[in-house]
Formats: sequence, C-alpha cells, structure tokens
Amino acid sequence: MNEDIRIHSWPCSYYLDTTKQWIPGKLTLTPASIRFTADKTGELLVDFRLSGISEIKKESSHLIFSSLTLLEKGTKHWFSSLHPNRNVVFNILEHFWREQLFSGQEGGAGAPLESSKGKELTGMLEGSQKRLEDTAKVLHSQGEQFDNIMRGLHKIEGDMDVADRLLTELESPSWWPFSTKLWKTPLEWKPKETPAAPDPKPQEEILLRIPVIVTHRPESNSKPGKLTLLPSALEIRDCNSQLLHRFEAREVDDIRVHTPYEISVRQRFIGKPDNSYRLLAARMPEVIPVLEMQFSRKIQFLEDALGFAGARRSPAADLGTSVWQAATGFLGAAANPGSPAGSGEGMDKEQMQLQKVSQEEAKELRQILKKLKGLALETEAELERQDEALDSIGSSVDRATLNIDRQNRRMRRLT
Repeated sequence: MNEDIRIHSWPCSYYLDTTKQWIPGKLTLTPASIRFTADKTGELLVDFRLSGISEIKKESSHLIFSSLTLLEKGTKHWFSSLHPNRNVVFNILEHFWREQLFSGQEGGAGAPLESSKGKELTGMLEGSQKRLEDTAKVLHSQGEQFDNIMRGLHKIEGDMDVADRLLTELESPSWWPFSTKLWKTPLEWKPKETPAAPDPKPQEEILLRIPVIVTHRPESNSKPGKLTLLPSALEIRDCNSQLLHRFEAREVDDIRVHTPYEISVRQRFIGKPDNSYRLLAARMPEVIPVLEMQFSRKIQFLEDALGFAGARRSPAADLGTSVWQAATGFLGAAANPGSPAGSGEGMDKEQMQLQKVSQEEAKELRQILKKLKGLALETEAELERQDEALDSIGSSVDRATLNIDRQNRRMRRLT
C-alpha cells in the first residue's frame, strides 16, 4: 500500500529551534511517517518515520501551553495549539506508532531491506491463505445458521403434527370413544422437544479483533478501544474491554469506508438521532475485506478509498494467472535447477531471477500451496453441503406453509 496515503492531519504550531519561534502549519500522519508543513511558505519542516520515534508525551511549554512532544533520534519535536485537542491527536499518533512497532514491518529507521522473489511470493501466498481462511470461517458460520434453520423447521413440523391431532380431537363428536386418548398426545411430544429446548447459545467464533480509535459523535473525543468481528455482529469495546455497543448484522444500515484506515458504522432510527461510530485503525485494511464479504450490499467506498478498493481487487482478479503461474515457475526451477527456464534472449534474465529463490523458500511455497489446495477443497465441500441444505430448507418451508394453511382452514371451520 502506498506510504503517502494521508491518514489524518491537524492544524497546529511547531517550535522551530533554529529561529526560536512557533510556526503555524499542519501536522500530517501517513502509514509510515509524520510530517509538518508550514502554512505560509509550504515548506516541509518535519518528515521522519514512525519507527524512528522513541517516545510520545504530553507536556507543557513554558508551564502554560499544552503541547505534544515526539522524541526522534535524540531530537525532541514540540507541537502545540493542536485541533480539535491534544488528547485526540495523542491517542491517534500513539495508536499508529505502537502498531508500527508491533508489526515489525520496518527494520529500524533505515531503508527497508531488499526482499527476494521467494519472499515476495511467500508473502503474496500467505495473504491469499489468510483471505481464504477468513472466507472459510464465514462459510462455516453460515453453515451453522443453516443447521439452526433446519432444526427450527423440524420443530415446526413436530408442532404441526401436535396441532393436527388436537384439531382432530376438536373435530370429532363428543361421543367418540377414543377422544380422551388424543388429549394425551402433547405429553408424549414433550420429551422429544426437551433436548432441543435447552440448547445453549454457542459462543460465537471471533473472526478478527483489532485495536481501534473510537469516535462516537463528532463532538466527542477519540478514545482507544477494540473492534471485534463476529459472524453475526460487530462489537465495539473501550480500552478496558467494556462493551460500548454491539451492532447486529441486521441492525447495520451502512458502512462507509472513508480511507483504507478509517470507517464509520451507522444504524438509522426514525424520530431520533442515528447511532454512528467512526473507527480509525492501523490494521483496518485487514478488516475491510471481511466487512465487504459480510456486508456486500451495505458497504460504500468513498472517494479517498476508491483507489484502495481498486488496488485490492485487481491482484485478486489476477491471482489465478500471475501468482500461481509465477509460483509454479519458480518451484519448478528450484526443483530442477538445470532445466531451462526459457528460451532465446530472456534466458539469462530468468536465470538471474531464479537464483533469488532458495530451496528452503521453495519448500515453504510448496507447503503454502498444499494448504491453499486443502482450504479450497474444504470450501468447495462446504458450499456443496450448503447447497443441499438450501434445497432441503426450501422443501421444508413449502411443506410447513401447506400444513399451516391447511390447519388454518380447519380452525376457521371450527369457529
């Protein structure tokens, strides 16, 4: 992802030590760096990487003005007059700084190390594997919901059988000698229903949980919290794991993707204000694909996020050609180093590329490909099972509808 994407910017003042004065300007946060640009001259006065920061603190300048200090390579940078306020800026900067340190994506403040072709392929395939695993989790949860629907339909069929017997009793004349036995039939059905009744609600499997910066209303402060993705809901908690709000899947009216790192979730109401939460996170690019899968008709990419959506979808469309063909070619070349990788003039270039893939990387790629194949086969089997379940659900619903209509006509005749 492009490191020049602007995550957030705040008007503030920066203390320039060379001139001993405060310079008004704008503090900008990107996925990997922090920048400050002066308003009058447009000069870039500060530009350093998040990984180079050793400390972020709230301090006071001259014992009066509330300031924010960033310690970078022994140099302390002072920022004051922060809007909307110092706490909001501090929470967001600290969040992205910590996530940058935890991710380990950068090797210090220096230039990133050059990765080999094998490592690039391994990273691409690991991303595909993670995406397929998330899809399998959603499919598994969907299959459990189908099973619950089937159990409910079976219970409805049992209840309709009981209703049929009771209606037969009501329709029979009072002198019918076997009338008293029919009233005992509901007692015979109770033991069959009791095993399904105390069925405890299973704890939902967590698809993904990430730290976020939560903003409930525009005028409220942004505070650290957690976002939990469940198969049937979204949970937003504070930093103490106290539940702030739980959005059931049916309650979510729209999800707006403002940037690759910021989304808003809204539930509309009639006659009262909407319930909306704005979430900002360094790991939000991991969440957006899962949300797009769960809320495909409710998610909306705004202008600043359209580039991210297109860039994320295009590699997926070419996955079957570029990644797999490249992986197959590199694996074959690593297994048979003596075999020609191409013909004609491009042979030397291809051999230079093949030398970047070691035997260990080839083995790792084979293992990932095997896992991907197993996940794909399991996903296919689950989809076939759910297709059969849907057919069974459709026929059961048709039978239940006919039975209910028939029993309703019988009850109308009795009244």
